[in-house]
Amino acid sequence: MVAVPGIVSVVTAVHAPGARFLPEAYRSLAEQRLPGGWDWQWVVQEDGETDEVRPLLPDDPRVSFGQGRPGRAGMARTLALSRAEGEFVKVLDADDQLTPGALARDLAALTGGSGAAWAASAVLDLLPDGSTEGFPGDPAEGPVERGSVLSSWRAHDFLAPVHPATLCVRRDLLLALGGWMALPASEDTGLLLALDAVSRGWFTAEHGLLYRKWPGQVTAAAAHTDRGERAARMAVVEARALSLARTGWDFVPPRG
Repeated sequence: MVAVPGIVSVVTAVHAPGARFLPEAYRSLAEQRLPGGWDWQWVVQEDGETDEVRPLLPDDPRVSFGQGRPGRAGMARTLALSRAEGEFVKVLDADDQLTPGALARDLAALTGGSGAAWAASAVLDLLPDGSTEGFPGDPAEGPVERGSVLSSWRAHDFLAPVHPATLCVRRDLLLALGGWMALPASEDTGLLLALDAVSRGWFTAEHGLLYRKWPGQVTAAAAHTDRGERAARMAVVEARALSLARTGWDFVPPRG
């Protein structure tokens, strides 16, 4: 599939327990204002094959819905790439919301001559009572040089300096790296570190995402913090990033 110029494909993986938040995610997407000549496509992929997700999606020709065998978010997002038409792919988890202007800021970062192949932004936690909470220690706005995410991640107990749930990335690079990692969790961190190993990124200091905190989210499950599994996930994420770095590949986006 050849990418369609002027399209950003927003990819959302969803499982039935989190489907109830889809209308809010859509509202945040519908309210985005893009530069002239640009539009978005919402590619929603259910991690499973139930009757609980499709009824919650709007009647909008820009929405593409698919289903598949359960395999967790990484597999669902990667399957969604089969229908992603845009030259850029933006992540939006089903329970999160974009802030006003988030897509336009991503496009400015990726098309403005910065040499960045991916972009991320600051995040606000959206708490159950509706209040928000920021993160201390965000990097300064500007380029994220190759290898810097890995260095920070290793120095801070495997916590990345930028949030992978805010990623917007060139579709060609995303496909070249194989999409998201085949892991039960941290699949988005694995992709972030792979991108960091071969390309320059960009960090936008303005908040681009409301990251919902709720009891049913995958990262709130006890299995997510199991020490043995976490160690295994971090080991393979790190090994992949180091292997990519050793290839010497330096992905430079084409100009124009």
